[in-house]
Amino acid sequence: MTKIKDLRSMGREELNSKLDELRKEMIKNNAQIATGTTPKNPGQIREIKKTIARILTIVNTEAKKKEASVHTPKKSMKKTKKQTEEKING
Repeated sequence: MTKIKDLRSMGREELNSKLDELRKEMIKNNAQIATGTTPKNPGQIREIKKTIARILTIVNTEAKKKEASVHTPKKSMKKTKKQTEEKING
């Protein structure tokens, strides 16, 4: 089982390689199930799925953080009542 703390400390490339490795392992386990043989460790399938979900969650949250920092909200184009009065009187 890979802890989330360990996953967060990994870089983007490491996470992608770990994700590929886990997906290959899932394919192997699914093939065993499809042929009718029981996997060596049935609980491992559940752990692999959870770890894949954790990795994808980390990657998506990092992407959203980067996107949020790049796009700053625009200032409102609405003028306040005070600004409008100053323009008229001023």
